Amino acid sequence: MRVTSQAPCRVDLAGATLDIWPLYLFHEDAVTVNFAVNRYTSCAVSTREDSRIVLRSRDLAAEETFESLAHLHAAPKYRLPILALLVRFFAPEHGIELESNSEAPAGGGISGSSSLMIAIASALNKLTGRGHKLEKLREIVQNIEAQVIRVPTGAQDYFPAMYGGVSAIELTPAGIFRKALPVDADELNARFVLAYTGEPRNSGINNWEVMKAHINGDEAVQRNFCRIASIANGMRAALERKDWAEAGRLMREDWTNRRKNIPTITTPLIDELISATRRVGSTGAKVCGAGGGGCVVFLVEPDAKEKVAEIIAKSGAEVLHTAVALHGVKVR
Repeated sequence: MRVTSQAPCRVDLAGATLDIWPLYLFHEDAVTVNFAVNRYTSCAVSTREDSRIVLRSRDLAAEETFESLAHLHAAPKYRLPILALLVRFFAPEHGIELESNSEAPAGGGISGSSSLMIAIASALNKLTGRGHKLEKLREIVQNIEAQVIRVPTGAQDYFPAMYGGVSAIELTPAGIFRKALPVDADELNARFVLAYTGEPRNSGINNWEVMKAHINGDEAVQRNFCRIASIANGMRAALERKDWAEAGRLMREDWTNRRKNIPTITTPLIDELISATRRVGSTGAKVCGAGGGGCVVFLVEPDAKEKVAEIIAKSGAEVLHTAVALHGVKVR
């Protein structure tokens, strides 16, 4: 048997970091707003006649082999921990060969790892006949990703990979719920530019530091997150009523608050890009993910998209030609 899968990455517009348990429980009406983009992760898994487990990552140019599932369980560490831990969980009853690939740039902050885990888990779920529903797969991969990175993980990154489109992720004591937003994909495509500024140089810059500050009672961080929660709700409402000027203003405000939480979320290049593109038609910009490098999303006036892209390229960053991905994970 051979199963293949593919899932899109995502761009977050507002409310990021609130989706990490238990932060959203401390803020009323917590929500994150994001959309799927056509940068994909993929997986191909096939059965073998022997018991060997062969794991391969095309984008990382890495491979490792285990004589059996028992040998995989016994290994003290893995070169490809995402692949290995997912195989451990789904526990195929025969040997397999699994190859993964990601179009997300290194450290891009567009949830390449979360998308990849949805793609791999969906393929293994089909191959092994485990029968988990998609929402259960999200819970499984979120827990396994926490095992890989050794810190709590947020929930929002998985939903674009699961469903595609533009989403509001509602974060409540009763659970986490995805609501599709009625945003025209062509309109959004004309109004955003995605740039890659390079792999983050400081691995210590991450949501975990901000989360610890919040839980440890840092009042300034807590106030900023109250504002970020309010901004995210405003962004949802602005998109629903197609108020792009307000969406741009809210993105600027979101970025200001995030820089207050952790000033090193930005870099001189990111500051330069945001300033220069503002002068030619960008209405708002923010880092995707944890920052310190990676990707930056710009909201722009449609007639300024080309000028903004030119400024980004001249500044030394890479323009990623992307569009809204309308569909989530596909398994064949």
